[in-house]
Amino acid sequence: MKRRLTWMMLVLLGLWVGPGLAGAAEKVLKMSTTTSTENSGLLDVLLPAFTEETGILVKVFAKGTGAAIRDGMDGNVDIIFVHAKEREEAFLAEGYGAYRLAVMHNDFVIVGPRADPAQIRGMGDAVMALKKIAESKAAFVSRGDDSGTHTKELALWKATGLPLKTDAMTIIKDGKKHTFSSVRPAGLGERYLSIGQGMGKTLTYAEEKQTYTLADRGTYLKYKYGREQGLDLEILREGDPRLFNPYGIIPISPKKHPHVRFQWADLFAKWLVSTKAQGLIAHYKIEGRPVFFPDALPKAK
Repeated sequence: MKRRLTWMMLVLLGLWVGPGLAGAAEKVLKMSTTTSTENSGLLDVLLPAFTEETGILVKVFAKGTGAAIRDGMDGNVDIIFVHAKEREEAFLAEGYGAYRLAVMHNDFVIVGPRADPAQIRGMGDAVMALKKIAESKAAFVSRGDDSGTHTKELALWKATGLPLKTDAMTIIKDGKKHTFSSVRPAGLGERYLSIGQGMGKTLTYAEEKQTYTLADRGTYLKYKYGREQGLDLEILREGDPRLFNPYGIIPISPKKHPHVRFQWADLFAKWLVSTKAQGLIAHYKIEGRPVFFPDALPKAK
């Protein structure tokens, strides 16, 4: 009799809990995004607000933009949130994305040690700042991970006109090897440190070695002012239009991958450009400093 009562209680408990848990498990949207959106802390503000309104949880896979785009191409996620516009447009042209919405922007900054051995502080041109770093033989840390930040860095090195060396880079993401072509200033040799890591780890490594690096402003501010230990690196170059950094949200096309949860991806993408989300982006600050600026509704409050 006791065993029978126990069994009945388990059945009743399953009927009471089961449907709710099943519903929650089913309403999960998979998103690949950049480490900068996660490291900056912005997703900690946006995603709970979206879930509260819709009941849809967003499972985040943070990685470099190149890896996030490959996730979309392989149909491993339902949506991507990245910052390398030319690559995003190619992704759309090849039919992997349903559409792209401009969500927000921040900018890149060149950071380095307070001593500033290459003397780039206050220079008005990011390309000339990198050229001076190379010519002075100062060390530079590169993410080297095929991310949006790495893509921007390579474009800046190419613009310097310095002799460049092309390397075949191999990184391991999610247990898979990925090989891609990268360039580096030939004159820096071993003082160009390509580490194949995300933005947070790159900043930490640059601090340990007291070297220069290129960072997105959001992650830099989070590591500098949003943690107890802070960050012993300073912004030495900022404000160049070439350092502009736009972010786009792209639902994966159900025509290319019929299994994706396009309805939820579409809902999330359009929510990100709504008055509510754009206001959250505009108000997000670290130690009183704005981190991102809304693009869909630039005057959002």
